[in-house]
Amino acid sequence: TGLSTGQRVVTVQKGPLYRVRGSHITLWCKVSGYQGPAEQNFQWSIYLPSAPKREVQIVSTMDPSFPYAMYTQRVRSRGIYVERVQGDAVLLHIAELQDQDAGEYECHTPNTDERYFGSYSAKTNLSVIADTLSASVVPQVLSRTEGDAVELTCEVSKSTAQHTHLSVGWYHLQGTGEHRAEEVLTLSKDFTLRPGPSYMQRFLLADVQLNKVGNTTYKLSIRGVELSDQGQLYCEAAEWIEDPDETWKDISHKQTGRTSLVVTSQVRDLSVDITATETSLAEGDTLQLNCVVGSQKSSSSRHFRVLWLLNDIQVARVDPHGVLILEEEYEERAKLGKLQAFKQSNTVYVLTIYEVGLQDNGTYHCSVSEMKTPGDFDSIQTNLSSGIQVNVKPAGYRMHLSVSTSTPQVMAGDALIFLCEVRGATSPLSVRWWHLPPQHPGPRVLVATMERDGTLSLGSTYQDSRTRGSLRLEKVSSGTFTLVIPNTLDEGDGGRYGCKATEWSQGRSWTEEGETAVTVSPMAGLGLHATLRSRTAIIRYGQSFELVCQASASYTFEMVPVSMGWFFQPSPPTGRYHELVWVFPNGTVTWGAMQSHFQGKAQPIKSATNFKLRIHNVTAANEGTYQCEVEVWRRSTLPLGKPAATVKSNAVGIKVMLPESKLQVATKESSVEIAGGADTAIECRITSAQNNSQFAITWYLLPPPPANASALQIVRADYSSVLEYGAEFSSPAQKSRFLSQRVSSNIFWLWILSANPGDQGRYYCVVEEWLWLADGWYKLGEGASGGTTLEFKLPERELRLEETERSISVKEGEDVMLRCLLQGAHLPATHLSATWFWEKSGHTRPLLTLRPDGAIEYPLERLAGRLFLRRPTTGDFSLTLRSVEEGDAGVYRCVVQEWKQDSQGKDWALQAAVYSEYIQLTPIPP
Repeated sequence: TGLSTGQRVVTVQKGPLYRVRGSHITLWCKVSGYQGPAEQNFQWSIYLPSAPKREVQIVSTMDPSFPYAMYTQRVRSRGIYVERVQGDAVLLHIAELQDQDAGEYECHTPNTDERYFGSYSAKTNLSVIADTLSASVVPQVLSRTEGDAVELTCEVSKSTAQHTHLSVGWYHLQGTGEHRAEEVLTLSKDFTLRPGPSYMQRFLLADVQLNKVGNTTYKLSIRGVELSDQGQLYCEAAEWIEDPDETWKDISHKQTGRTSLVVTSQVRDLSVDITATETSLAEGDTLQLNCVVGSQKSSSSRHFRVLWLLNDIQVARVDPHGVLILEEEYEERAKLGKLQAFKQSNTVYVLTIYEVGLQDNGTYHCSVSEMKTPGDFDSIQTNLSSGIQVNVKPAGYRMHLSVSTSTPQVMAGDALIFLCEVRGATSPLSVRWWHLPPQHPGPRVLVATMERDGTLSLGSTYQDSRTRGSLRLEKVSSGTFTLVIPNTLDEGDGGRYGCKATEWSQGRSWTEEGETAVTVSPMAGLGLHATLRSRTAIIRYGQSFELVCQASASYTFEMVPVSMGWFFQPSPPTGRYHELVWVFPNGTVTWGAMQSHFQGKAQPIKSATNFKLRIHNVTAANEGTYQCEVEVWRRSTLPLGKPAATVKSNAVGIKVMLPESKLQVATKESSVEIAGGADTAIECRITSAQNNSQFAITWYLLPPPPANASALQIVRADYSSVLEYGAEFSSPAQKSRFLSQRVSSNIFWLWILSANPGDQGRYYCVVEEWLWLADGWYKLGEGASGGTTLEFKLPERELRLEETERSISVKEGEDVMLRCLLQGAHLPATHLSATWFWEKSGHTRPLLTLRPDGAIEYPLERLAGRLFLRRPTTGDFSLTLRSVEEGDAGVYRCVVQEWKQDSQGKDWALQAAVYSEYIQLTPIPP
């Protein structure tokens, strides 16, 4: 019926597989559709042909004791091991395959699912076959001269019963060390030739070949060995088999011994030079070329053949005997006495053309080949001279000159670039640049001069590089010249610029001149303005918005370099704007300190007339005020110096609306009446909220009247369950009695352990709803619950305290006693406890507690050293406050409680309680 979602499927490499004895093999296994951890465990077993139904355990990823005895040693020594490819896929490795490893292999995955559903194992068959592959070469040491041919043969055979293919390759090792072998040429299993990278070009030229010349013989041929071929050559054969999954697997490799190849370099000592008496000629002049042969060894007994070439086409040939052979079109000119080529000596050869014409223009070479004997056709070595350019000017010759500029209109501070092109000149040129400012009829101002030999000189106005920068006058080609003035000062650098070129040849000169105009606009009075706007000022969380900075000036921004900066002030304001991002004229983008809040979300965009900032996937951290700044630069001051003009835009505020809070808290009022010493829990219930919300819970106590006190914070549990107790509940004793607990996803309890009458009052919780957004936790809203009033059910027995003063004034620095005296005796077998409270500015705090077992606690530790409970009698709980200070002013009150211990001596039961009157303490300053 097929597999359903969540059904476990184990897959193993498809068989049957054939692998060679002694080889390293792998089998893969993977599982899908499982539940539980991402990292699954695997167990491998085998069913041997001798016992096909008996499982023999091999190796496990989870149990070291899993292997049976026959595999234990191989597993421990890593002869068999499992490689984890990923959490749900592994490879079984058998390092050295043995005959007894043949059989049916099973891959099993232990169950991690809630219920069994699917397949938990898979099997495949492995057969072990003999290694019949062999490869050999005849070991030898070969010596060859550079350019000689080399042939090497490799004998490769196999006798495997299964259908297999062979691949045979030759490899080269530099030197005798065990360096990394370089592939020369390989015949692959699919019968294609594959050269190594270093031999690719020679293979394409058929200089390196590999041929099968018999049933088992493979021949490598290298035609024209090179010095880089020196080293060791060997042959490597591989046997391949096609697995049932239609992939090919190499099951055996054999490498032969090595053949050493020594390559010696061929001696080339010829040098060939070509000279001319004159290279710039007019029609009718005489051209004489000399070809000079040089060599390290004596040339007197050597045989040379010389070719004369014009534009790579043969003109004449002089053989070793000195016989001249001319091409057909030059033979007629030789008969008329207008061309002559001869051997002046064994090292000097001369070509002379009389009455040259335009057809003799071009580049001349001479090529010299050394022959073993004068009659040989093949040369020992050949060398070609460098080329020499010959120019023949026609009758009535005249140059053509043009001047142009790529900077016809610029701002002050920009560069001026000029181009002077001369066509038709065949001899060296001298160039002179001049300038005629606007509104000035003359004279021309010299800018710069370049002589025929490349010598440069500047006019007096342009010699100080601190004003206009360092002028650049360059010769791009024989007839092309450029002039660059890096920094224009003002409109006076506009006007007309001219180029005058002079050609010199055989005592004669030709001059041509041209000019072009440029306009330089001043940077003063830029009229730069910037306005920032946004289509929306209130953005929902996760949406995008765009800010547009509209810049305007009295010129187009294409004429000047402009940089653009964006600034941001978070909300609430921190007092200053932070640099967000700068876009510079060269396109470089530099981020500021606020990058962390805008990483991958802010996209600055620059267009011809405005600048934009797009913010994607907005979070609360992107809320605040934005501003843009535009800077206009002189080109000459980039990237240093100060901008020519700067302007800041107006500020635009962006508010981000967080997801709406759905928090609702139960507000029903309730009351709880308990006996003294019992434990009780106050409930806080959340009735609705966002799905992924977390909650912070703060518990409060509003003491009962007549105390005019504000609510006291008991404990706060934030969204990560970190507790923070209020000042009145921060003592260890209070922390151990008031506990906040999360009972379920929407119910929280405040536990009050061993409650006493001092815990009476109205309890309620304040719930804060928090949500994790892209860059942190955010508070969506809060709500307060209804109150739960805690009351004590006391026995009918009453305790009475003696009346005391309602108001006490005492000088600062003196001691004062606050009286709390019980009337009459307490019941036998009962114990008394007392607590003093201090109320100031609406807050009531416990100062000191005497427990029934006689232990004293000081909730306000900073006052512990000044509080003294004297107790001259059992019922006297008067409190002495030492060294009264101004801050001790307030209302003081004590509560006395009578307790009885149960028969087992464990729990205390409250029998009665009584509160004293309020005592107003007023410190008097000295």
